[in-house]
Parts: sequence; C-alpha cells; structure tokens
Amino acid sequence: MTRFSVYIEGDDDPKRNTARKLVRFEIVERVYRRQIKRSGVILDPRADVAFSPADRKASRRGVLGLDCSWATLETVFPRVSAEARALPYLIAANPVNYGRPWRLSTAEALSASAYILGDIQEAEELVSKFKWGPNFITLNREPLEAYMTANDSAGVVAAQMEFLPEEVLKELESRE
Repeated sequence: MTRFSVYIEGDDDPKRNTARKLVRFEIVERVYRRQIKRSGVILDPRADVAFSPADRKASRRGVLGLDCSWATLETVFPRVSAEARALPYLIAANPVNYGRPWRLSTAEALSASAYILGDIQEAEELVSKFKWGPNFITLNREPLEAYMTANDSAGVVAAQMEFLPEEVLKELESRE
C-alpha cells in the first residue's frame, strides 16, 4: 500500500480544499516544506515525465500531492525533485473544474496515481469523501485503465494520445 501525503500551501479556499479534507479524515498525511525532499514521487503538473507504473519503486517512499493554487504554483513552489511526475490526460470531476482536462483537485490527483499504480481500492478511497468523487473514476476509467497497463512514462504518453480531444491534438501538431 502506497503512503500518500500532501503539502498544503493554504492559498486555496479552505471550504473547497480536498487535501485538507483528506488529512482531516486521516486518509493522507500532511507534510511540511522541510519534509518534502524525503517524499518518493511528487505530483507536479510541470514535470517533464509522466507518472506511470514504472514509478512503483519510487512511490514506496510515498506519493506527494502539492496543494496550492494553480495560479501561484510557479512562485509558491519551485521544482524540487528529479522524482517529480505529471499526471497524464484526465478530466476533472470536482465542482470547481468539472469537465476541464488536467485541472484535477489534489484528491483526484492522488486517486489517479493510486489507480495508475494498480491500487484501485485505494484510488476509490481517496475520492470517497466527496459527493463527486466516484464520478471522477467513472469519468476517467478508460484512460486510467490504459495508463495502468502501460510499462513506463513513454507508454503512458502514447496511451494518452488515444484520449486527447481533436483540438488538443491539432495544437500539439502545430507546435512541432
């Protein structure tokens, strides 16, 4: 069983903060800035490597979710680790960002990482305290299954291409 933890900056609305709720229900552990370096894998949307089943060994030391505003992520939290990983294409089910790709709450991000590592029961538990939680897994079941069966980051990125909307694919092609 993977140990999940969160770093909470405190710049989000406390009433909508999924990380605080997970800590309150003792589903995850709260860590402070000085403890971050001891975390195994850090979920960071800016990372160059996709989270994959190959991260299982590093995740034995834990998976850390960064809980801070998307708007201030870069200034609040500089990149800290070679073990930083970005989650692949998934759709948010939380009420703030419902339907928006890559805009996951901390609970959704941790749940996705558990699912990708093959621990579906833990993935379900991580979102179980939210009315919209089970919908996150239902909404993303097909891509999560594909990511879970990939061998490594490159496999996850390849699987992700199957789920990207046409407009995102066109944008990616125009950048090349």
